Amino acid sequence: MAHPAVAYTLGFDFGTNSARAVVVDSANGQEIGSAVVAYPSGHDGILLDPAQHHLARQRPADHLLALEKAGVLALEDAQSSTPAFRPALVRGIGVAATGSSPLPVDRHNQPLACDTRFAGNLNAQCWLWKDHTSIDEAQAITHTAQAQRPHYLARIGGTYSAEWFWAKIWHCLQVDADVFDAAFSWVELADFLPATLCGITDPRLIRRGICMAGHKALYAPDWGGLPDGEFLAALHPRLAALRDHLYAQAHDISVAAGHLCPDWAQRLGLPVGLPIAVGELDVHFGAIGCGVDEGTLVKVIGTSTCDCAVVASDQSVADIPGICGVVRGAILPGYDGIEAGQSAVGDIFKWWVEGVLGGDAARHERLTAEAAALRPGQSGLLALDWNNGNRTVLVDQRLTGLLLGQTLHTTPADIYRALIEATAFGARVIIERLRQYGVPISRVVCSGGIADKNALLMQIYADVTGCEMRLARSSQACALGAAIAATVLAGLHPDLRTAQMAMTGLRDTAYHPDPRNRDRYDLLYTLYLRLHDAFGGVTSTADLSLVMKTLLELKSDAQGA
Repeated sequence: MAHPAVAYTLGFDFGTNSARAVVVDSANGQEIGSAVVAYPSGHDGILLDPAQHHLARQRPADHLLALEKAGVLALEDAQSSTPAFRPALVRGIGVAATGSSPLPVDRHNQPLACDTRFAGNLNAQCWLWKDHTSIDEAQAITHTAQAQRPHYLARIGGTYSAEWFWAKIWHCLQVDADVFDAAFSWVELADFLPATLCGITDPRLIRRGICMAGHKALYAPDWGGLPDGEFLAALHPRLAALRDHLYAQAHDISVAAGHLCPDWAQRLGLPVGLPIAVGELDVHFGAIGCGVDEGTLVKVIGTSTCDCAVVASDQSVADIPGICGVVRGAILPGYDGIEAGQSAVGDIFKWWVEGVLGGDAARHERLTAEAAALRPGQSGLLALDWNNGNRTVLVDQRLTGLLLGQTLHTTPADIYRALIEATAFGARVIIERLRQYGVPISRVVCSGGIADKNALLMQIYADVTGCEMRLARSSQACALGAAIAATVLAGLHPDLRTAQMAMTGLRDTAYHPDPRNRDRYDLLYTLYLRLHDAFGGVTSTADLSLVMKTLLELKSDAQGA
């Protein structure tokens, strides 16, 4: 399909603490303009409640502010860096966002939190992905589905998570009926923002994305879309009534969410009518921005980690216990999207360095340098990476972190390295589970701020998993993936695979497993698995009697080497 010699798309990524926008050259993926806008409310953009450590919300007003400000600043940056650029050359927009992050809206698709009656009500805000207040509801959904609709669970790894759509909405009903009553519908953030750009004023008319629907809301065409009314009524009759205010069909990114409305065209300074891509989860668009294809596992490493893989839809993919689902059309059209992940990675390092030690970015750097001087096993420590619960493969938010082996000589750097290693062991659990069920993994491509900045972490991941670790060329892979989807809708590329090949790439840096470290890490991993299975409830007969002594032996051996 013919297209102008120079054309651009605009990609947004709404993350946990900030939103970013990039202006991308459709011919080669070059990012000629970018901007990052921090959410102004709460603690680093997150609304917290000291009485409920599982609570994490965000203000929709922050999202709307960031949508406008980041877009305008990115376009201004593009004009500064590329004199030939002008907004009229932008041909489409894509939006990525965290999930499951649903928010209650009125019948006109306005967030309840923007109504003065609910402005200060935490339950009327966006329920951020990391909100785990709905643990009891998630367990009840799992138990009911086990008894009545086991096929619902099989598709999403066997357990419904407290991080997901129905559990959060049901919890709102349980704790704040006023908010639930006032909400005409609930919309995932990744669906709400494209709909806002399109000027959609009826939540029933939003084209919802298959990523959020399939991975978080028990949606599948096999059983007619969302869970049936009888099942939802078994949870609570009000949930069954809500179903009619949600959606009947979810879409992959081969279709548009709509077109840029006059109001938002004026705010951003862009032409009216630009195609807007259907929303996807940030990490799913990130996988596209990393060049995901069969055989490639994409790890987007940030506050948490999400692992994404795809298998062609004409291939048979088994139901995989403990993952976040196998969903047709998720990530890439024509493929089954597979998602797994860890509930905390960067958040764990932030907790230790900033929360416990009271440090800053310079302290992160110093501890990284000190930890890099240690050999595997030299700290004498072993940790479990469950400070925010376990997303995969145990799917249990009631689990917590663990640090084993500390002595009177343990240093902050010892602990810092042990925490990095713990997240690497958690990553290996996921890779081994996917391979066990036939998902091909021939390379691992990483993205996210931590992957870009922390070479020590990347080397430890390579050593622990035995996989070569590559870095995506873009440091804004999620926003880039959203922009790539927009190029196809705008007719600038004939399909996503072609667009990926033109617009994505890898950096020259590669992290190869160091054979000198493999044996020690294999032994540490076997110890990690003992802790994992014992504290994770996989077994009640684990023998932990030699774990401490083995750690001491490894420490002594590493110090003498």
